[in-house]
Amino acid sequence: MKLSDFDFDLPERLIATRPASPRSSARLLVAEGDRITDAHVRDLGNWLRPGDRLVLNDTRVIPARLSGERVRTGDTGDTRSQIEATLLEPRAGGTGGVRWAALLKPLRKVREGERIVFGAGLSAVCEEKAEGQAVLVFNLEGAAFEAALNAAGAMPLPPYIEARRKADAQDREDYQTVWARRPGAVAAPTASLHFDAALLQSLRGKGIAFTHVTLHVGAGTFLPVKVEDVASHRMHAEWGEVSDAAAAEIAATKAAGGRVIPVGTTALRLIETAARATGQIAPWRGETDIFIYPGFEFKVTDALMTNFHLPKSTLLMLVSALMGRERMLRIYDHAIKNGYRFFSYGDASLLIPEKTA
Repeated sequence: MKLSDFDFDLPERLIATRPASPRSSARLLVAEGDRITDAHVRDLGNWLRPGDRLVLNDTRVIPARLSGERVRTGDTGDTRSQIEATLLEPRAGGTGGVRWAALLKPLRKVREGERIVFGAGLSAVCEEKAEGQAVLVFNLEGAAFEAALNAAGAMPLPPYIEARRKADAQDREDYQTVWARRPGAVAAPTASLHFDAALLQSLRGKGIAFTHVTLHVGAGTFLPVKVEDVASHRMHAEWGEVSDAAAAEIAATKAAGGRVIPVGTTALRLIETAARATGQIAPWRGETDIFIYPGFEFKVTDALMTNFHLPKSTLLMLVSALMGRERMLRIYDHAIKNGYRFFSYGDASLLIPEKTA
């Protein structure tokens, strides 16, 4: 299976830089096997049944973009450099405050052991530099770190949006799900951005159940696949948890004949990770680097709600594993011809394989 098997031409005009408003007014492409229907997210309940369960990722995106200043004292006085930091993932170990792997721009302007001051009482020492990244040790931890980060940071929009505009105050609301609870992600579970209070209430009224799980989405979700042989690609790892209660709810739905439908590829990857050991959902906690591509056997997932993904991406491979590669390319061709908006702030799809339609 080649990387080129997952390529398609996407007009730049279809890359969304702002979300639909209200959230549930976004368009929804429903694919039931080979049948495609054009709808809106607010219509989602028309394709769900009483007893179905939506699995929602309750991670909370942190404002991981920081602007700061490095001050270096020398024989001729102080020299100052403006530094941009993008937090990538937390790191364990060490002493002092919170440790994060980060991208620094420009990285060459910071030496190991130097401090960067970001504002709102937040600063960090560059502990080490390697492979184009740095490890930062912050002066704060716990609630104090979160409060300072919220004051000093900006939302880490995906690179294909950042290339077109900078994050602003509106993104603090737009790039966060309405049920976000556990801080730690540096990218949003974007299919979930389409839900608002009215839609959730409507679905509950139709007998649809909800389960929350946590996968802290990392910046690695935007990394391109660089190998032509898809099977040799190595996925990035992300921390997640399926609690005892979540596993029990999902198992009960399966036993009762209801469908388990993750909202977003992050929730899907997590519940399939939690079922790898036995083939059935079980409580799970840790880092997952599961890579799902055609040939994968799904143990828990019956359908998927997700946005439209990049060409040659692991996420396009994932949806192809669920629906079939050729079928997915036909779905994407339909989406492009009908003007659906793509990527993180774009429209949504509901993918229902033939066996569960």
